[in-house]
Amino acid sequence: MSSGPDLSAVLDERRRLINVAYRLLGSLAEAEDAVQETYARWFALSRRQQEAIASPGAWLTTVAGRICLDVLGSARVRRERYVGSWLPEPLPDRDEWLGGRADGGRAGSTDPADQVTLDESVNMAFLVVLESMTPAERVAFVLHDVFRYPFAEIAEIVGRTPAACRQLASSARRRGGAGAARVPAVRTTGQAAGQSAGQAGHAGQAVLVRRFKEAWEARDIKALVGLLDPDATMVADGGGMVGTVLRPVEGGADIAQYLIHIADKAPGLRLLERTVNGVPGLVAQYRGVTVTVAAFGLAADRDGRADRVDRIWAVRNPEKLGPWTWTED
Repeated sequence: MSSGPDLSAVLDERRRLINVAYRLLGSLAEAEDAVQETYARWFALSRRQQEAIASPGAWLTTVAGRICLDVLGSARVRRERYVGSWLPEPLPDRDEWLGGRADGGRAGSTDPADQVTLDESVNMAFLVVLESMTPAERVAFVLHDVFRYPFAEIAEIVGRTPAACRQLASSARRRGGAGAARVPAVRTTGQAAGQSAGQAGHAGQAVLVRRFKEAWEARDIKALVGLLDPDATMVADGGGMVGTVLRPVEGGADIAQYLIHIADKAPGLRLLERTVNGVPGLVAQYRGVTVTVAAFGLAADRDGRADRVDRIWAVRNPEKLGPWTWTED
């Protein structure tokens, strides 16, 4: 008699599914919901139906992909009604937060943020590029270029031929431009090793972010302007729940003035250097509460070294700061 699919093996797919869903949706909360729904459908199958599935992992991926495709379609409508700019949900580096997490850093935490591999495919710049793609393009591009799924499997998810899925991925690359350049395959195991390599590769950005933090704390507008590209852009996401600019702030000088204005309005604002989606960023706390998570895009000099900030993505919507709600004390 067949014992059926191994339950632990089925549940072990969760981390991979969370990684796929977060990159497809740009929202940790929505990714968690999609994966929960995927497992609900699996456990709704009869024992005989489960035993008839040759590859439970492939089945789970297909179902999760279809759910994400549906969510992406409805998300486009919801985001048309969104107040101000919509940004992806930022993720912390788990190792930086173990001492201050709301759960006390307990071993075995099931927080989805602990399960997302932080690499080039989750930095804010890349996720913002993904937002420019149609739902079908995004699914084809992410699954093929990021997770290396064959087009034959992707076709099962989007309901098109493998050739059509190849065209979708190609169209996504063109739509995304340079930002959609091929990225390394995601590693959903050995996360710590991948993060160490990433941290070493972002040493230059860490130095620049630190200088930016120090200039902001000192309210040194001249230093801030010097660290910002003249054509820099800052986008803030408050979701209509907190006060923030509703349109992008453009130009290094205007951004610097805005940041000084914010500092003056919130005396005691505390800036912390933290990893945001795998790269150095800043977290702002006011009266012990995390109020902003900022990710940075950098312009490089002729030698390829990061020398100025050309993009700032500031997430202020409290609903997107769940993994960051903690205090140092």
